Amino acid sequence: MSDLQKKRLLEEFETYLAQTDLSENLGTEPPDLSTLLSEMAGLKSEVKAEARHFKATLDTLSGALDSLQADKKTLADQLAAHNDHIEAVRSETRRTVLLDMVDIYDRLSVGFGVLQNYNPVSSLFGHSQKQDIRFIDAFKEGQSMTLKRFEQLLQRYHVNAIDCLGKPLDPRTMSAVEISHNPELDNGIVVEELRKGFLFEENVLRLAEVKVNKI
Repeated sequence: MSDLQKKRLLEEFETYLAQTDLSENLGTEPPDLSTLLSEMAGLKSEVKAEARHFKATLDTLSGALDSLQADKKTLADQLAAHNDHIEAVRSETRRTVLLDMVDIYDRLSVGFGVLQNYNPVSSLFGHSQKQDIRFIDAFKEGQSMTLKRFEQLLQRYHVNAIDCLGKPLDPRTMSAVEISHNPELDNGIVVEELRKGFLFEENVLRLAEVKVNKI
C-alpha cells in the first residue's frame, strides 16, 4: 500500500469519527454487580465442566496408550519366544543332520581302512591277482577322494575333528572307554582314538571315544 493510499484512509477514518455520535452506543447505566457476579459464576462452572471433560478425555487417552504399550510388550515377548523356539528347532535339526553326516563319515573311514589293509589271497586269486590289485587300488583311490571331499564338506559346515592322540584326557571333549598301562607315558594321556569326536564351531557335536593311559 502506498503512502498516498494510507493518508487517504486516515482522512476517511477521521471524517467518520467526526460525523458519528459514539454516545448512542454507550450504556447510560453502569453494569449490575450481581448480574456480573452471576455471569462470572456461570462462566466458572463452564470452565470447570470443560476441565473435567478434558481430564476425562486425557485419562481415556492415557489408558488407551498404556494398554497399547502393554499389548506391544506382550507381542514383543511372544515374538521373541517364538524366535527362540524357531532357533532351538533349527539348531536341533542342524545338529541331527550333522550327526548323520558324521556317521556316514565314520562308515566311509571304516571302509577305507579295510581297503588299506586288504591284500588278495594268492592261492584263491592267482589267475587274476594283478587285475584284482588294480581294481582294489582304483577303488581305494576313489574311496580316498570321497573321504577327502566329505571332510571338506564337514569343514564347510564348521565341523572339525577333535585332536586327541598324545593329549591329556579332556572330559569336555573326550570319553575314556578303554585303559592301557604304559609306564613310559604319563597318566591320563590318550594313546588311541577309538572313535573320532567332532566340534561344531566351538561346541561339542560328538565326544571322542579314546583309550587312556593309566599307571
